[in-house]
Amino acid sequence: MEIKNIKFKQEDRMKILVLGAGKVGKALTQYLSDEDYDYDVVVIDLHAEKVESIVTQFDVLGVVGDGATYDILMEAGVNDADIIIAVTQSDELNILACLMAKKMGAKNSIARVRNPEYLKQRSFMRDQLGLSMIINPELEAANEIRRILLFPSAFKVDTFVGGKIELAEFRLKENAKLIGVPLNRLDKVSKTNVLICAVRRKGELIIPDGNFVLEQGDRIHVMGQHRDLVRFCQNINLFEQKTKRIIIVGGGRIAYYLARQLSEHGIQVKIIENNPKRCLDLSIMLPDATIIESDGSDEEVLIEEGIESVDAFLALTGLDEENIVISLYAKQMKAKKTVAKVTRTNFMNVLDQLDIDSVISPKNIIATHILRYVRAKNNKDDDSSVKTLHHLFNDEVDAMEFVVTPQTCFLNKKVSELKLKNNVLIAAISRERGFVIPKGDTEIRLKDHLVIITTDRKICSLNDLVRR
Repeated sequence: MEIKNIKFKQEDRMKILVLGAGKVGKALTQYLSDEDYDYDVVVIDLHAEKVESIVTQFDVLGVVGDGATYDILMEAGVNDADIIIAVTQSDELNILACLMAKKMGAKNSIARVRNPEYLKQRSFMRDQLGLSMIINPELEAANEIRRILLFPSAFKVDTFVGGKIELAEFRLKENAKLIGVPLNRLDKVSKTNVLICAVRRKGELIIPDGNFVLEQGDRIHVMGQHRDLVRFCQNINLFEQKTKRIIIVGGGRIAYYLARQLSEHGIQVKIIENNPKRCLDLSIMLPDATIIESDGSDEEVLIEEGIESVDAFLALTGLDEENIVISLYAKQMKAKKTVAKVTRTNFMNVLDQLDIDSVISPKNIIATHILRYVRAKNNKDDDSSVKTLHHLFNDEVDAMEFVVTPQTCFLNKKVSELKLKNNVLIAAISRERGFVIPKGDTEIRLKDHLVIITTDRKICSLNDLVRR
């Protein structure tokens, strides 16, 4: 039987296959469609209605069928694909599809693998089976929540340069010393080497200059080293005590990964889960955690388990609405920090107005990780490609890390000499001898790690920062 495979539009455009049209596949397709690059994207799924929905919403092609079969992969144009991204609900199908695609001509492969047992074999699957990237949404979500809990003053913490630089999000409370202060006096008031590089005020996103004056309620993103950010919080009255006790409602994979990590930091973890078998499994896998078999949405249960005295309350059930409601209740009961897992992100702007400290979306987290990889592959010079990528303020701003190479067109030039594009900010520089908040006379040196804040989605190398 002759197989009619998809012909991509242009030879010079990156060709990407997305296997799986579920929540993660749809989020990833939306990210790729929103990029300012020209990608040719083909979505593959067994369910025709899911494929039709995505093809209707976004400028992509669709193939209905089993993405782990030769015929369907050929029909999708796998032999010309630059990347195949397998994000179905089945780990085994994702791995198999990636192995077949690589043998059939796909240059790179990314598999979503959620089973903790498979993750133990991550190195083998990468090195011996040739998978380019293995990603686990629950583990990545747990990592992000851990960073938030270990820095209790922050709502969100992103890291760069292997953790040497942090970008933390705070809300200015009524007693914060920065209220009414222009940013050109930031170092004098905070007495620290940090930079406020983005501000959210009443729904408006601002990349501030030195004359910008901060107000109560502003959500600010602050760049610096960890010790400077801690001192920053202390000096402007944002500091909160170390997290010691937490309650998690929902005993899924995120709760498992997170409890395992937090126990290593000496944090007391209590998980409330209503499934008896899952409770038994968790009690075996997490001997240092307290497992409660009960309904975590029940007010009496939460009071009995000590919600009024916890440092952090995490709602990680499978229901968005339940997570939002019980997080709001926990805040009302004086929980110091609340974190809610939300899958549907089309009402994120509404959630910003609610009294929930941090909202976590696993599908968006891994979509961002995959997008960083795609952008790096879109840049032909791997050395100068994006090393780290984080989305800020509901994906309106990108924070990216690059390394200065001999190919960087502004090597050894001062920041004041650069003709940066609009809405591009060099926020921080990490080099061998320390951390630098760049000023006009700061020179860009070889092997510097630059952290960039921008709303420009076409940037995939340092040379894209400047006007030619």
